[in-house]
Amino acid sequence: MQRFFSTCLAILGWFAVIAQLVLMIQNRVADIPETITRFFSFFTILTNLSLALYFSGRSIYPQKKMFENTSVLTALTLYILIVGLVYQFVLRSVWDPEGLQKVVDELLHSVIPAAALVSWAIFGVRSKINYLSAFKWLIYPGLYLVFILIRGNFSGFYPYPFVHVDEIGMQKVLSNSGTLLLLFLGLGYVFIFLANSIFMTRQIDA
Repeated sequence: MQRFFSTCLAILGWFAVIAQLVLMIQNRVADIPETITRFFSFFTILTNLSLALYFSGRSIYPQKKMFENTSVLTALTLYILIVGLVYQFVLRSVWDPEGLQKVVDELLHSVIPAAALVSWAIFGVRSKINYLSAFKWLIYPGLYLVFILIRGNFSGFYPYPFVHVDEIGMQKVLSNSGTLLLLFLGLGYVFIFLANSIFMTRQIDA
């Protein structure tokens, strides 16, 4: 069952990421190299791609240590859940996609985050997690933030309106970024608490 679920998630992930790339190239407003660079500048894309790679590996090599590491899957689930939450509460009203773009949009921001959360709850908790891990999990979004701000300063392209320095100013961007990092940290602690609780409950039941 776990392998089947992982395979389904991998297929959904690869389809959504590749379809989004094709759609961006078809509707590009810059040359292809810049369009591809912008594609990989979205946290949504990087996170869904990471999840697709993870679940592909988990489907093919389910016994490998990395794919049995509770902390790794918990971090990935945290990241993709943030993708979903930010989209639902901040970005959904920004645009109204149609056709295939709407399907891909829902996969990337709704279906895959929900499926990943279910997979984590059912199959992902194999051990307890140290609460300090929540700080380690900030490295990825922190480095991402630095990357898009540096690149945006030179290219003028910012992937999300809440980090668009030219439109809202650096002070507001730093405030928004700080709020997001606190969200990552807070939800990270929630995930660790839930993972440890699930693990202890399963140990007692066993």
